[in-house]
Amino acid sequence: MPGLAITALTLSHFRSHRVARLQFDGRPVVLFGANGAGKTSVLEAISLLSPGRGLRRAAPDDLARRPECLGWKVDAHLHSQDRTHEITTWSDGTEARQVRIDGKAAPQTALGRIARILWLVPAMDRLWIEPAEGRRRFLDRMTLSFCPDHAEASLAYDKAMRDRNRLLRDGITDAAWYGALEGQMADAGTAIIANRALTLARLDAAQDGAETVFPRADLHLTNPEPLPEDAAGLAAALAEGRRRDMAAGRTLTGPHRADLVGIYALKGVAADQCSTGEQKALLISLILANARALAGDIGAPPILLLDEVAAHLDLARRASLYDEIIGLGAQALMTGTGQELFETLGHRAQQFDVTEAGGISRVAEVPS
Repeated sequence: MPGLAITALTLSHFRSHRVARLQFDGRPVVLFGANGAGKTSVLEAISLLSPGRGLRRAAPDDLARRPECLGWKVDAHLHSQDRTHEITTWSDGTEARQVRIDGKAAPQTALGRIARILWLVPAMDRLWIEPAEGRRRFLDRMTLSFCPDHAEASLAYDKAMRDRNRLLRDGITDAAWYGALEGQMADAGTAIIANRALTLARLDAAQDGAETVFPRADLHLTNPEPLPEDAAGLAAALAEGRRRDMAAGRTLTGPHRADLVGIYALKGVAADQCSTGEQKALLISLILANARALAGDIGAPPILLLDEVAAHLDLARRASLYDEIIGLGAQALMTGTGQELFETLGHRAQQFDVTEAGGISRVAEVPS
């Protein structure tokens, strides 16, 4: 069994799944079936075992199976290092999603300490050419895998910034209110900046000398204006920008405005200028680098959710990806429309046939 792996998963009234029970043995997992059968929903359920809104960024109400709308629940057994945790997350439709770990109520941020989960979905194929927000989320997901406290820092920063923005829009000029919120933003913001810098350094080191067919991606962060590296300096910059921010109605200084820039290192070409296939290859390269680095840091790679991962990959690269996943010892859950897309994995992976009939998804393991 890998150091980090889901061993059992149950979905109740989740998306098109009325009830689905899956048992995993630690090998990579293949989910194949027609479009709309419910493959991605399984990955989405697993993504909710980590902090945040999951790989589709859906509101809790949108996850409930229609037409019943009874709420939903995801139960999982997660083997993490030397023990197995029981995780439950759910929503009954009347409140935000809840989390229970080993029978005790827990905040979502607690999930980041036991479940290191990364994902690639087809919508991220446009990551390098979409607005900067998506790239920040991508970086912060990787950062969370290295720095579990990144979730708390991000929540604290966002809450303080929302409150500050409300003061700005309402035309409030009370310096004491601003000072308190800017102090909170500065403390959390410097933690965010430091965590992101550590992540970029770890990804860079993990790509040095790596045996992979996927291209090296050189990364750096840009910001509309230089950011101080200490909390006092960031608080001072926020204070100095109040008049400008009030005119704009929002905060214009801080790590929330950073952008992730990627370079196809071998060609020296910016990622947003690369072909669609090259952009996908760069994303896969970074996910694999993250897995290698984390395996070195904590002794186990993250769980990988790779939706329609075979898209834009030729047969040779596809086979190489599977070989690298096996070599890493990562539990990767991959989806595709046809079983033939995963032929080179053979018995090295568990395979599940996902079908849909009458609006109900069913998942059946295919015997090895």
